Amino acid sequence: MTLNDTLAKYSDWSFEAAFAVVVLAMLLLVVEYSTYRSNVVARRELVAAGGVGSDEATPGRVENATGRTLSERFGNMGRALVVVAAALMIASIVLRGLATERFPLGNMYEFVAMACTAAVVFSLVMLRKPAYRILWVYVLAPIAVLMFVAATVLYADAAPVVPALRSFWLPIHVTIISVGSGIFLLAGAASVLFLVRIRQPKGSEKGILGAVAARLPDAQVLDRLAYRTTIVGFPLFGIGIILGAIWAEAAWGRFWGWDPKETVSFITWVIYAAYLHARATSGWRNTRAAWINVVGFVAMLFNLFIINMVVSGLHSYAGLN
Repeated sequence: MTLNDTLAKYSDWSFEAAFAVVVLAMLLLVVEYSTYRSNVVARRELVAAGGVGSDEATPGRVENATGRTLSERFGNMGRALVVVAAALMIASIVLRGLATERFPLGNMYEFVAMACTAAVVFSLVMLRKPAYRILWVYVLAPIAVLMFVAATVLYADAAPVVPALRSFWLPIHVTIISVGSGIFLLAGAASVLFLVRIRQPKGSEKGILGAVAARLPDAQVLDRLAYRTTIVGFPLFGIGIILGAIWAEAAWGRFWGWDPKETVSFITWVIYAAYLHARATSGWRNTRAAWINVVGFVAMLFNLFIINMVVSGLHSYAGLN
């Protein structure tokens, strides 16, 4: 086995380990999420009894000894494991690049791996506030699904890319698009949760959906998260499309040819532009704008999977057998 083969194997092992850590983190966070209401009640009772926040309490001592319930500790362990998963995902990408001696974005497996990594790293930044931490379950669930699909259906052996992708534009154009896609994952999840939360006002939660909504932050908190996240992903995705057009002119002699990939990417960008406009328009700021954001996320997934795997075009570089 050559050095490249060894590095490729280590890359695969790192990705598989990252998937296992993500699943374990999600399970720990589910425990915290399922008992979130009881944690809040227990905390209030502790404060009322003179525990956390009382004058007699030693700063930090009660918090560590009795202020945290077992489920809260599960949540903290889950979030710590997310950091471990992010490190393993980054290691997998770096090792893949060293094994192939190219930038590791030459097929759908590598693209999805990069997008999932971007989603995890960006979420670590955006969900660091206590009000957002309970949302990790809903972020990790789609990431785990995408990682499983990447490691099974989309997996491709480490190998050189097709001649059309041997360009310095590959690491620039595809990296920006994949990072933007990962950021949109968080925005889409936030908008879906916003739609769930706004239909279940606090104090009137009934049934399974109501029980789920009861543990979510306020609807406006979720709406702001979706908006702020989309503000970051939107210009990145737009820049990626523009750079792709420049690469197309260098490779095919034209900036735009309405190839299926180009067309759906542009439609997706327009949908997100419509969301940002609707979000700033009176009468569209709540559910209508959120639905547009969800449609944009669906369009992005359609562009990633259907266009790459079903529709034939100049961008058919899925790397699937």
